Amino acid sequence: MTAPAALYQSTLSSLKLRARGKVRDIYDIDDKHMLIVTTDRLSAFDVILPDPIPGKGRVLTRISNFWFNKLQSIMPNHLSDIPLEQVVPDADERAQIEGRAIVVKLLKPLPVEAIVRGYLIGSGWKDYQKSGTVCGIKLPEGLQQAQQLPEAIYTPSTKAAVDLHDENVSFEQTVALLGQDLAEQVRDASLKLYKVAAAYAKERGIIIADTKFEFGVDDAGGLCLIDEALTPDSSRFWPADQYKVGISPPSFDKQYIRDYLETLDWNKTAPGPALPPEVAAFCAEKYREAEIRLTQDPQL
Repeated sequence: MTAPAALYQSTLSSLKLRARGKVRDIYDIDDKHMLIVTTDRLSAFDVILPDPIPGKGRVLTRISNFWFNKLQSIMPNHLSDIPLEQVVPDADERAQIEGRAIVVKLLKPLPVEAIVRGYLIGSGWKDYQKSGTVCGIKLPEGLQQAQQLPEAIYTPSTKAAVDLHDENVSFEQTVALLGQDLAEQVRDASLKLYKVAAAYAKERGIIIADTKFEFGVDDAGGLCLIDEALTPDSSRFWPADQYKVGISPPSFDKQYIRDYLETLDWNKTAPGPALPPEVAAFCAEKYREAEIRLTQDPQL
């Protein structure tokens, strides 16, 4: 069987395009539902790269749906039970998005990205080296790169437009944006979701070093998990059997792409550089490996 072609951008004539994000194309269905199509686009350093990662959108969709279902007892999510065939009845049009499109409830997205860090790595490690803090949170002295933190920490950021960088904010700033009660709900839900997911993943050989959640509220003000959940795009995944304190571990996520881009003479602004086919293919394989480990499905 021939593998489906990579999808850089979806084109649906039967639905109105609402927005294109860094990875997702969003279409209006009615006043209560949207269609989210996860493409094979990849962003790094908040810049959309010109080359797709083949199959990435399908992997991200399956992983997100896996987590949405697994974690729904902790937090409701935006998934709808409306089948794709009902909203995109044309078989030819549906073929381009099959396996990468979900029908979701139309919720009001919150203007905050809920980031949880369980390990000291990336920008957090750089902050700690300079100030002993991560996003203003004081940490114990003497921690090493990639070391597990005594407790996972919540370090929210604002949501930036496409091609702009997200900005770290304090919890107090999220209170100003959301109100005290909702800000606390987002923080507490994020930490609980991370802890449950991290424990599950570790049993299957994956360390979730950090992750990003997004939330929306329904008409009654109820909080729901939206967008994606605990994927290689929104998280830092490490193989547990290769983890070692003091070094940046290999990863199942797009850190491989970031590391490659760091070797280039590129100023991390658009347009992004082209990816060699072997780099894109290796990244795609790591995404699939993460999915197999998490879902325990050898047929993938």
